[in-house]
Amino acid sequence: MSPNNRKILVLGSFVADLAFHVNALPAWGETRMGSGFAVGPGGKGSNQAVAAARAGGNVCFITKLGQDSFGEMARNLYLQEGIDTALIVDTTHPTGAAAIILDENRGENAIIIVPGACFELTTDEVDRAREAIASSTVFVVQLELPVPVVEHGLQLAREHGVTTILNPAPAMPLPESIYPLCDYITPNESEAASLTGIEVADLAGAERAADALLERGVRNVALTMGANGVLLKNHDLTAHVPAISAGAVVETTGAGDAFSGGFAVALAEGRSFKEAAHFACAVAGISVTQPGTAPSMPRREAVEALLASTLQD
Repeated sequence: MSPNNRKILVLGSFVADLAFHVNALPAWGETRMGSGFAVGPGGKGSNQAVAAARAGGNVCFITKLGQDSFGEMARNLYLQEGIDTALIVDTTHPTGAAAIILDENRGENAIIIVPGACFELTTDEVDRAREAIASSTVFVVQLELPVPVVEHGLQLAREHGVTTILNPAPAMPLPESIYPLCDYITPNESEAASLTGIEVADLAGAERAADALLERGVRNVALTMGANGVLLKNHDLTAHVPAISAGAVVETTGAGDAFSGGFAVALAEGRSFKEAAHFACAVAGISVTQPGTAPSMPRREAVEALLASTLQD
């Protein structure tokens, strides 16, 4: 099977992103005048599907969408990006939304998510995708869905020998039974700390948190640390992959999703753990130089150009 035919199946969320730009985050009871506002496609699952598709992946996405303007936004996006929508479930429940407040001075954000329609997705509906999951090379899921649905999807993929990636975001308590279903887990520092109770302030803390995840049954940990790169760990490897800068940071909102999408593509193409993380760092490095979440995801040619430039430096 050629790399372009190796399917990446993403199970996850779509919500519309409502982004507010402000020079400082408001305190409770305070009103601030913003400098900008935008509405666009978001949701971790959707962002990761777009990131993977733009990075060269053959992507199928499973979610649930309302029959409303936000749902129509999603369907149009997937059509434009060449993402297979055959397994998307329709509902009369409203599509969800996320309020994203962006601090222009610090480059940080605060986010409130109301998941809406995608949170109605059931294990029975995931079961209907069994054949598609079984024929995939890589299966990707996050935590903006009910945890039983996440675990069920991982279980189906593992039963069919499909490589599984769990991006444990947003951070929340997980049943111990979910960890052995993860070939790869991709938390950031705060998510790793939340899952393990171990502070991740440096590489040493990252290693301890990664070890705790391995002890729970995860096979490989890629712990992302923003500008500090990624700590990779399994029972045979401990490695640090540096971040790759593509220019000035504009917005970090979609960086984790960019990494996960790029990581899935690289694994589907047969790259090693370390090679996949390096490729994913390039995807994330470009994404943070552009505003938005899905709109910030880079095309394959931009990723290849950045990787080629890092080899020359």
